[in-house]
Amino acid sequence: MPDDHFGEPVAAGYDESEADMFAPPVVEPAVDFLADLAGDGAALELGIGTGRIALPLAQRGVRVHGIDLSEAMVARLRAKPGGADVGVTIGDFATTKVDGTFSVAYLVFNTIMNLTTMDEQIACFQNVAAHLEPRGCFVIEVRVPALQRLPPGETVRAFSISPDYLGFDEYDVVSQGQISHHYEVVDGRLELHSVPFRYVWPSELDLMARLSGMRLVERWSSWNRESFTSESNGHVSVWEKVTDR
Repeated sequence: MPDDHFGEPVAAGYDESEADMFAPPVVEPAVDFLADLAGDGAALELGIGTGRIALPLAQRGVRVHGIDLSEAMVARLRAKPGGADVGVTIGDFATTKVDGTFSVAYLVFNTIMNLTTMDEQIACFQNVAAHLEPRGCFVIEVRVPALQRLPPGETVRAFSISPDYLGFDEYDVVSQGQISHHYEVVDGRLELHSVPFRYVWPSELDLMARLSGMRLVERWSSWNRESFTSESNGHVSVWEKVTDR
């Protein structure tokens, strides 16, 4: 079982620390996008967390089931209106099986990077393929690695600087490792929280999909279906389960 980096200390303030991601202009386009793919079918969210996407998607009439390693995060989901009606299985979303099949499965907000090895990321694609209906879709929202923004020889890049919070990404280009370091002043004390990731390129995800019996059908720079270009900081990609193999 992987380490849980989203236990009680993180879960307790997660919604507040990521308040911008809970804003309607961020959430609503994602929910519209996923509801359109789900149609009359069900949705599987990998890394369901506190229900940022799952709850409004369920309110749209989509049956949502989630997988998450963090019981503390899921407890926050359960405490919200409608949270008790969303099915959740506690476990590693790369390997955990649930009953039924789904018309869409999704991983949002860079969560594929929480799987810190290539083997785990491939296993995730294979696990999703096993849960999808024929021609079902797998959706990932993830950033594009920011390596071209690093000066030659540097391995650390600041992504947030304020009087009471500092955030730095530390890269290992050999292993595609990335550690996000968070320094925050809380009640007059400096707290440090570091989370490991494995960054992944769009073409690499396409190959993982192909190995798992899926093919790319859409790639955009945002949930609003804006064009994906060499200048895009992230992408929303959709792979379809192949039925003609």
